[in-house]
Amino acid sequence: MRPLTLRRLFLQCLILVVILLVVVVIAIKFGAVPVSLYALGRDWLRVMLGKSSQISSDYGLVVQNIRLPRIVLGIMVGASLSVAGTSFQALLRNPLADPYVLGVSSGAALGAILALIAEPHLTLPPAFAAMLTPFGAFLGAAATIAGVYFLGRRQGQIDSTTLLLGGVITASFLSAIIMFLMSTITSGNTRGMAFWLMGNLSTSFQKSVYWILAVGFFAATGAIYTTANDLNLLLAGEKEAMHLGVDVPRVRLVVYIAASLLTGLAVSVSGAVGYVGLIVPHVMRLIFGSDHRTLLPTAALGGAIAVVFADTLARTIVAPAELAVGAVTAVVGAPLFIYLLHRRLA
Repeated sequence: MRPLTLRRLFLQCLILVVILLVVVVIAIKFGAVPVSLYALGRDWLRVMLGKSSQISSDYGLVVQNIRLPRIVLGIMVGASLSVAGTSFQALLRNPLADPYVLGVSSGAALGAILALIAEPHLTLPPAFAAMLTPFGAFLGAAATIAGVYFLGRRQGQIDSTTLLLGGVITASFLSAIIMFLMSTITSGNTRGMAFWLMGNLSTSFQKSVYWILAVGFFAATGAIYTTANDLNLLLAGEKEAMHLGVDVPRVRLVVYIAASLLTGLAVSVSGAVGYVGLIVPHVMRLIFGSDHRTLLPTAALGGAIAVVFADTLARTIVAPAELAVGAVTAVVGAPLFIYLLHRRLA
């Protein structure tokens, strides 16, 4: 493992930031209504120079009210799922670990749906009502990963095959409960909820929700990053890491809570966007190495790039209609999962 320097880390992240900016520009331009970047840039320049108080073109309205909020949401969701997947893979020492595969996304979705069902029956202030769905998703994700973890332990050690099977079975069971709840809900928005469960970034939110996402992401990612050195040592096994001075129970607790929070926040606003936490860490590991001090920030940026690009494809392939972004990520993620599973069992 090459020694890490701030200069090398900065350059790696800078490359990904530039790629992300390019993808954001593509996402702004393409869609059901193609946007003229020249007209949009001209209007924004007039506003910055004080010659106009607002963007006058229809392009500006489309970008400000629809595409930019969706892009910001895609960045936060992709980064959150990628960091969660990276930390799960390190902690569980399983390259197939991912919030979607382990059933954590399904648990978060179930928690979010239960919170949505309970919200009309509760008298909460608006500030607490806005946090009820993310909190329910977090509780669902935390309970699911705890259950999968205990299912995957055999004789005090984590068995990767049992863990994976436990996650798949748990995800199937939770999906069945979700389908049951959706079948019994009397609301006419069942079709919209089904589309949301497949991964959807088109929902608009109040600004407070974006602030909750941002604060939750940086707090949880920062907590995980403090364990980066310990995660490097845990790759050799829990007993070996303990002999090297790693406080394994503390690391496990921090990663489980923080990764569950990231998954819960992402799922509560976008539904289950699958395989992002599986694909991106592997790609970043191949490019930048397995040092988690580098892998965590690059995975966050890579996840943002992947989801924003996938959402752009979802908006443009069948325009003016659109696909669920989770369907686009699954087209790439499912074959990769099969390849990794075959390679691991071979």
